[in-house]
Amino acid sequence: MSWIQRTALLLTIIGAINWGLIGFFQFDLVATVFGGGSQAGGFARVIYALVGIAGLINLGLLFKPSEEVSTQRVS
Repeated sequence: MSWIQRTALLLTIIGAINWGLIGFFQFDLVATVFGGGSQAGGFARVIYALVGIAGLINLGLLFKPSEEVSTQRVS
């Protein structure tokens, strides 16, 4: 896995945790930390955009064959 895929995966995990916090506690951590509690904050919007791009990059992982699967032999 390349560094860009690892970074994208990390951002996607951060996004998933943030969505979990929103769903369970109605608390938007990204907006609180980077946008002063508002989703419209400038830097918070940049973070949301990066998480969205990371999600698109990670879509490729769905279609990438697993190394375990491709190296196994069927007997």
